[in-house]
Amino acid sequence: MRRLTKLLATTLLLTGLTPLAPASAATPGCAPVAVTAPAGAKIESVDAVSRDSHCEITVTLTHTDDHVKVVVGLPQAWSGRLQGVGGSAYAAGDTGAPFAKAIQDGYAAVTTDAGVLDGLNASWAVKDGRLDQTLLTNFATRSVHEAAVLAKQVVRKHYQRSATYSYWNGCSTGGRQGYAEAQNFPGDYDGVLAVAPAVNWSQFAVATLWPQTVQYNDKHIVGNCVLEAFRQAAIDACDASDGVTNRIVDRPDRCSYDPRQLIGKKILCDGAEVTVSKADADVMRKIWDGPTDERGRGLWPGLPKGADPVWLAGTIPGFPSTGFPVAQLWVQNFLLKQPGFDTSTLTYTQFRDLFRQSVREFDGSIGTSNPDLSAFRRAGGKLITWVGTNDQLIPPGGTLAYRQQVERRMGHVNDFYRLFTAPGVDHCLGGNGPQPTDPLKSLVDWVERGKAPGTLAAATADTSRDLCLYPRTSRYLHGDPKVSSSYRCL
Repeated sequence: MRRLTKLLATTLLLTGLTPLAPASAATPGCAPVAVTAPAGAKIESVDAVSRDSHCEITVTLTHTDDHVKVVVGLPQAWSGRLQGVGGSAYAAGDTGAPFAKAIQDGYAAVTTDAGVLDGLNASWAVKDGRLDQTLLTNFATRSVHEAAVLAKQVVRKHYQRSATYSYWNGCSTGGRQGYAEAQNFPGDYDGVLAVAPAVNWSQFAVATLWPQTVQYNDKHIVGNCVLEAFRQAAIDACDASDGVTNRIVDRPDRCSYDPRQLIGKKILCDGAEVTVSKADADVMRKIWDGPTDERGRGLWPGLPKGADPVWLAGTIPGFPSTGFPVAQLWVQNFLLKQPGFDTSTLTYTQFRDLFRQSVREFDGSIGTSNPDLSAFRRAGGKLITWVGTNDQLIPPGGTLAYRQQVERRMGHVNDFYRLFTAPGVDHCLGGNGPQPTDPLKSLVDWVERGKAPGTLAAATADTSRDLCLYPRTSRYLHGDPKVSSSYRCL
């Protein structure tokens, strides 16, 4: 029956129509529905609230002493599709703008709080001096799966028919959750859009403290304006490598700029003249190279040249301490179980020990690093990821390394898994580069029409430029550099 329903829906889409509820069906009311708890869980309550354009049903469930909320938005004008909405940092879900956008676009939307707190609060990790395994499991993998299971029940009861297609949509933590679904529960979603994903969480969540560790151990703090000067110098050196000068480094991994070239240069910092020193250049070089072991071998990719180094290496106004908060909280709560520990004082030895501890203890639970996506492929799933080459919070090297691991294990995977890089784009959004305009539509077209995307349309306010299928990158050939037709993927 499910295959027949999907075949009918695909036929409608190919003729330019969107699958909707039967025309004779009345608009459903807004009332709680009976749902069956996923295995190992118990339903505590089901509540319904009528909103302006949709019905919102909240299912609260428990496993032991946790209380997890799953929120399902059910639009009046339903497209027949379900969309899972991801979280960010330590928030497992989001009932704000992404959730509202999904409903506005006709999706039944689902998100979950996993029983934890807000995005920059990881105090839930430690309970009575021990790691709270229930909440870690919720946050890592279980809650997004259970949300999908419950949402499909709610949709079926509310609309009196099942969702025809289901999609995951998330960035950062939400991107990691999308990969967790593909790796562990391949039948939950037909398509996964996972942007700037925090995969290899066990490594990334320690590695992003490296810039602070370098400055502490080398006993040299580099000021924000000097960090920015190094960034701009790298852009100046490598910008034109794609054939056009636009303040974007398309391939940071191929940018050979040496920060020592800036030694002796005078720059203006807050009205005072500062001379770039050898110590400044040494710190910047280590930040770009990334963390290393005792023998100098790379542990993880460093910050890409062209990305803003202030977020990981400098001082951010409004933040009480230096360093990336997600990484700080990980080390403080999950590894050391010392919430007040000052992570900016880690020695090189402590850093490396914590890096290895993180992988050893947590790769199996939250690492999201399993390169075997064969079950997702067999289920007919499609996965699209795009990452900004200027990602200043989750350096894109981790995602590129994961993709290479998948290829080594599975061979050619573009038939179901496509990766795109966005030159000049920051974490999830922002930066100088064109951002994808509607990657979810590209995923829907691939799942429902079999139209695999060769490129992703991207734009800024005044520029359009297609993103290329990895490992290709776009190169300027001729014409107006602000128009996508002037570039080719090579």
